[in-house]
Amino acid sequence: MPEISRFYGLIILMNFKDHNPPHFHVWYGDFKATVTIDDGIVKGEMPHRALKMVFDWLEIHREELLLDWSFAQKGDELFKIEPLK
Repeated sequence: MPEISRFYGLIILMNFKDHNPPHFHVWYGDFKATVTIDDGIVKGEMPHRALKMVFDWLEIHREELLLDWSFAQKGDELFKIEPLK
């Protein structure tokens, strides 16, 4: 699963040819979650503070995430996305 961003201990990943809806995976220590790109629905567990950073990052990079999702569906190389600063 390719890493597309990393910030404040959060690792953002996206699978190739994964199931819909468009989403990404977040790892934070022992926590793992899946977040949909369009509406931010979360499956899994993540501390509130970490999840807030993920949502802030998602809001800034939604278009880039959807572009990476389209590449991932074709098995193409994914672009790194700037971390939250």
